[in-house]
Amino acid sequence: MKIQILGPGCPKCKALEQNVREALARLAVEAEVEKVTDIDRMMDMGVMMTPALVLDGVVLSVGRVLSSVQIAELLTRENH
Repeated sequence: MKIQILGPGCPKCKALEQNVREALARLAVEAEVEKVTDIDRMMDMGVMMTPALVLDGVVLSVGRVLSSVQIAELLTRENH
């Protein structure tokens, strides 16, 4: 599983990354977590607002800081 957090490194992006890591710990799941700060890569993925959450190349959330509980629910739903 590969999770990407798209954003320039702002506080909201950092909060989303922390919440992703908490969700992974809550689920006891290992995943590759990558921060994407390159605007061209974000635009290639169709993302125009940050922060964004991408799971295995699929954009799950844009422009919101999801809680760790919300992220855990998304990860569980997407992997079943």
